[in-house]
Amino acid sequence: MRTVIQRVSEASVAVEGAVVAQIQTGLLILLGIEDNDTPDDADWLVKKIAQLRIFSDAQGLMNLSVMDVQGELLVISQFTLHASTKKGNRPSFIKAAKPDKAIPMYESFVQQLDATSHCPVKTGIFGADMKVRLLNDGPVTIIMDSKNKE
Repeated sequence: MRTVIQRVSEASVAVEGAVVAQIQTGLLILLGIEDNDTPDDADWLVKKIAQLRIFSDAQGLMNLSVMDVQGELLVISQFTLHASTKKGNRPSFIKAAKPDKAIPMYESFVQQLDATSHCPVKTGIFGADMKVRLLNDGPVTIIMDSKNKE
């Protein structure tokens, strides 16, 4: 699983012109699920994201997690995070999980994140053409990959 995590002051997602979810202070999480991902990948990412200290404390240091600031989370499915651009100029998405595998893993990830973080978790609509708006705070953007635990 691969994620792009952005600390936001606000974020929203719209489908066909209608806002389906929005958050204030918190994290926008773009989630890509790979064909060979397992529940262990989701477990690792959920724990890291919930405890990721990227919010400022009283001294202006990044020492607080989304739980500490009582933030919100917005999770958006994004298969394009697994694009391969090795050959040619047209990305290949061969590693991205097909919907029959990706949807249950996405739903499980969201449920685990909700239970672990105790923060409100909102989502886009899996597979829809979504328009995502965000106000990146910092800017702070973190990329995490369960197959490359750095």
